[in-house]
This record gives sequence, C-alpha cells and structure tokens, in this order.
Amino acid sequence: MGSITRTFANNITTSGKFDATDLTGTLPAANIANASCTNITAVPSLTATSTVSSDPPSPDAGQMWYNTATKQLKGYVLGSSSWATGGTMNTARAYNFATAGTQTAALNTGGNLDPGGRTGKTESYNGSSWTEVADLNDTRYGNDGAGTQTAMITMGGNSPPYTANTEIWDGSSWTEVGNLNTARSRLACAGTSTATIAMGGNAPPVTAVAETWNGSSWTEVGDLNTARSQLGGAGTSTAALGFGGYGGGATGATEVWNGSAWTEVADHNTARYTGGSGGTSTSALWIGGEPKTGKTEVWNGTSWSEDTDLSTARQTLGGCAPSSASGLACGGDAPPGSPSYTGATEEWTGATNVTTVLGAS
Repeated sequence: MGSITRTFANNITTSGKFDATDLTGTLPAANIANASCTNITAVPSLTATSTVSSDPPSPDAGQMWYNTATKQLKGYVLGSSSWATGGTMNTARAYNFATAGTQTAALNTGGNLDPGGRTGKTESYNGSSWTEVADLNDTRYGNDGAGTQTAMITMGGNSPPYTANTEIWDGSSWTEVGNLNTARSRLACAGTSTATIAMGGNAPPVTAVAETWNGSSWTEVGDLNTARSQLGGAGTSTAALGFGGYGGGATGATEVWNGSAWTEVADHNTARYTGGSGGTSTSALWIGGEPKTGKTEVWNGTSWSEDTDLSTARQTLGGCAPSSASGLACGGDAPPGSPSYTGATEEWTGATNVTTVLGAS
C-alpha cells in the first residue's frame, strides 16, 4: 500500500514526551492496522444537499435540496396537520354524493336525505358558508364528481335504478350530456369537467370498469385490477389514483393509472370504504369511511400514512382536495345512530413540511 506521511503527533511518546529524533519520514505499511486502505491519493468532495430544478414531489424527513429555479435552499421537516370546523351544510345528507373544488371554493350535489329520499340539491361553499344553488336534473345518490366550483361534472348514481346519466355544471346550472357506457352507483372519478376518468362502482355487481370523458363522450379503457364500489379517487384522467372500496369486503388496495393501464401499489393502513377523497396521483387524502371512522390517511406518491382524525367520525361523506395540503370533508352518516346524517363541514390543513432555509420565500 502507499505510505502515509508522519506528523508531529507521531512523535509523542507514551510518557507524554516529545521525541525529536525523527521529524520527517513516513509510516511503514506494517504500522497501519487496516490494510484495506490501499493507494488512497485523494478524498472526493462530498455534497450534503442535492441540486434540483424543482422541489422533489415526495421528500423524506430530514432531506435538503437547493432549487436552482427559485434559488432557495430547502428542507423537509416533520410538521403537524389539523381539521378545523367549517360552515354547516344547509341540507344534511349522505350516501356518496359528489363533491369537487377546493377548501374555499367547493361544490357538492346529490345524495340521500335522512330518513330517506334521493336529492338533486346542490350547494356552493365559499370557505365559510354553504349556499343552495340550482338542483341536478336527475335526483340521485351514489354519484361522484370532479372539477371546480364553476365547472364540475357528475356521473352515475342511483336514481333509481342505477344510472349512467352525466351532468355538467357551468357555474349557474346543470346540463345533461353523454351517458356513461356502464350505468353504476357508488363509483369514483378524477379529473376535470372536460377530461375525467370514472372507475369502479356497483353496476351491479361490483365492477372494475373504467371510462374516460373527453368533454363530449365516454370511452371504456383498461379495467381496475380489483373490482370494487364505494372507493376513493384522485388525480387526472391520465394520472389517477383509485383506492379503498368494497369488493366482497373492505379493501385497502390502491392502484395508479398512467393513461393506459392500472398498477397496484401500496395499500391503505386501514381497509375501508365510503370515505371522502381528493388530491393528485402523488398527493392525496382518504377521509373517514365505513365502519364510521374519523381516520385520515395521506398518500405521498409511494405510501399511505395515518394522520389527524376528523372531529366527527362519519361514512358516506363528501370530500375534495386539490392535494394533501388542504381539503374539505362535508356531510355523511355520523354516530351515534344509523342513519344519523350530518351537515357538518371540516377543513383540512396538511403539515407544512417543506421549509425555506435560505433564499427569498
């Protein structure tokens, strides 16, 4: 092996005295305990942070990076999430009604009234209160929806019987458009009012069928791997997430859609169905569900983690979220009775885990 140059420290004797008889020279290889350290000529420079052009979508706790686009040094720290009480809906309802939008600009429609009866009621949320607006043309429950407060799509449901009806909201009224190819209830969907994917549901029986909407018609695409109803959905028509549901029993199965096929990924921590959902294929929420629970799980693109529970445990509720950073839960069937419908609304604030260490915020 190569030799290592002596330093003054090599001349300190065991008695603590300094031996000046040899202030130069090298240590022989025989004096090196670890003979595997051979031919070391240089130590490469070490990088403590990664350099990226955009923040990583799913960083780990403790990870740091430098964003060249924003010229910021950032880090990911463990924060806390919370649910806060929002404005109560005008009409308490449950049974998987459609909800879309954001925490401060949401729309919900359809559902079942307590003690029974389908409804076409539609309510708009401004971040503090709900306002009744124009009803659906087809009263139903078990419908799902996607989009925004001013441009929403809702499809399927039980009106009865199981329906394929699809309606579009333009900000003031609902218009019937092209029907689903497969009539069903308690399905899930993801996307916008002009580009949507609808998945699963009860046809009956429980189905794995998926269809995409292009703004004018529905086209059947690749089936889910696991047939189920009462599942959650998040994402877009080309990058979607389908999770949870009921297919002969509660499931935690999660699948990712890449625009052509579904791939099974990590399961929920708690298998359940009829929850509220929303987000993207890499940042989603699964809220509440049956049996009546307040459990909230967060998807980071790789796995689910349990987070802060709802204040009011419930099932068959409405939910929406642009990502796991913020969301809304409304209505549903809550304890102690069954049914015991509620109009309670809760607003989700996810943990602010990414922090700016250096640079303009």
